[in-house]
Amino acid sequence: MTALWIPPVYGDTGASVRLLRDYFTRRRAKGDHYYTGAHFERLAGGGDRPETADAFTADDLLAITMLSVSVEPHGAVELLTDPDGHWGRLLSAIPRDARLEDPASAPLIAPGGPAAELWDRLANPRAAYPGKPDGVGPVVAGKLLARKRPHLIPVYDIRVKALFRRPKVDTTFWSALADALRADGGAFRARLAELRTEAGIGEDIGVLRVLDVIAWMHQGEAGQATG
Repeated sequence: MTALWIPPVYGDTGASVRLLRDYFTRRRAKGDHYYTGAHFERLAGGGDRPETADAFTADDLLAITMLSVSVEPHGAVELLTDPDGHWGRLLSAIPRDARLEDPASAPLIAPGGPAAELWDRLANPRAAYPGKPDGVGPVVAGKLLARKRPHLIPVYDIRVKALFRRPKVDTTFWSALADALRADGGAFRARLAELRTEAGIGEDIGVLRVLDVIAWMHQGEAGQATG
């Protein structure tokens, strides 16, 4: 496993707080949020709210468009109707309160665990599961899982990958991040929580979201595209 290198921006309070506040509080002239991603985890009460935590819903498919991705129509129907029962089965096997930094969550993201299997069934071209939903690739799958289990699965896209200097083929980001959040008595996790508090964006925003927003904004200022 490739150990997680922690970029210096997370140690720069001023820069990180500015990026978080810009993302979650900046407004357009008409008064709405400048960055639609500010709605991602909060839209319709969140993807992990009890009544819909174990199924993909139209709200979830709308929420991922806030992060500039979408599912093709046939894929959307498959996610919403769950014809083979895999989505409900696997989501129900992942506790709503599971947290990536908790050692007890390791089996959930390990190969063969329910989160790993769900990602494989959604998007992994190397997995031996047929019938992947149309329009669901690795990034879309990750954002769907981050919507459903925001404290366990991080948003992982090209900007996050670049900032953290991850390998081209990266199958260990979840576990590497889990190790980093647990290391040194949870110092990095505490740091992310501290930045959240300093930015005043709300305690309902999980530390994994703090991590990816800082990365996304930092790389955007550096001129990196989202594709």
